[in-house]
Amino acid sequence: MSFLDRLLRRKSPPMIGLDVSSSSAKLVELGQTSSGEFVLERFALEPFEKGWITDGQIEKFDEVAAAVRKVVGKSGTRTKHVVMAMPQSAVITKKIILPAGLREEEMELQVESEANQYIPFSIDEVSLDFCVIGPSPSSAGDVEVLIAASRKDRVQDRQGLAEAAGLTPVILDIESHASRLAMSRVIAALPNEGRDALVALFEIGADSTSLRVLRDDEQLYDRDQAFGGSQLTQLISRQYGFSFEEAEQKKLSGDLPEDYESVILAPFVDSLSQEIGRALQYFFTSTPHHKVHYVMLAGGTATLPGLKDRVTELTGFASMVVNPFDSMQLGSAVRESRVRREAASYLTACGLAMRRFVQ
Repeated sequence: MSFLDRLLRRKSPPMIGLDVSSSSAKLVELGQTSSGEFVLERFALEPFEKGWITDGQIEKFDEVAAAVRKVVGKSGTRTKHVVMAMPQSAVITKKIILPAGLREEEMELQVESEANQYIPFSIDEVSLDFCVIGPSPSSAGDVEVLIAASRKDRVQDRQGLAEAAGLTPVILDIESHASRLAMSRVIAALPNEGRDALVALFEIGADSTSLRVLRDDEQLYDRDQAFGGSQLTQLISRQYGFSFEEAEQKKLSGDLPEDYESVILAPFVDSLSQEIGRALQYFFTSTPHHKVHYVMLAGGTATLPGLKDRVTELTGFASMVVNPFDSMQLGSAVRESRVRREAASYLTACGLAMRRFVQ
């Protein structure tokens, strides 16, 4: 099992991408045409109940495993090899400089020695991996290497979850890396192939929202904030007397009272847009930058009616909802209407599925 992506140097078997977040399990299976175009073969989602996963930690293992089995069955996939990811909060990453030309064994020894300086617990307690990014920009004859480390028990949780669902884990990535991989296609479709564009990506989760500012292949900024889609669910629950689970179900199905849009949805969209605006202002005041070229919204909450337009109105920057499947061919099992409606939820899962093809 690979912690980052060194297994990608070998010939990869067919693999599905499985994103296990705090709110749901999302599965994506991609194919590829003879000309190298991606084909969306299958995608599916199975929601979790609140508290099953907290801060990336699996609290209700059996329930989550059952939901993963359900999403695999719902998708119709026959593929058993799976790419999964660790939450960013569970992984320590560090870029180091090493001499170019080291053999794999020599590099492993150097990485382990360097990792001891940055990891706040015993090296025996962690799963450690690395990948060579490329030549060092500041040191001729050296290479930049990314080290990633996570506690073994956290890694084993993800591995055990896959195995409990009848899957074979092949690659274990980092959620933010997977979403950035999927974003590379989205950005490449922008004018001038997105070169030099500052892209503010807001991934709106259930309990928190991450802002990552990207330019070309570089991440310039990364910050999480404590607001997300579950706040809307809580408002619905309180207003109409539903349980949290009932409120979430009705929010997704649209089965809500007539005054929902005016009393609950519109004020929430305005509040969420203001939070996004404040997050951008924090980026501007803490970096040399004073504008972005695009604001991109991902996650199920990103598709709320009026959110994209309100963000544009409040921030002054062009906003759009991310579709990681844009310009992909659709397999026979995929409905285009579902893709349009749900695609924004699958950014990380799409990036995980892309690992099969992208070195």
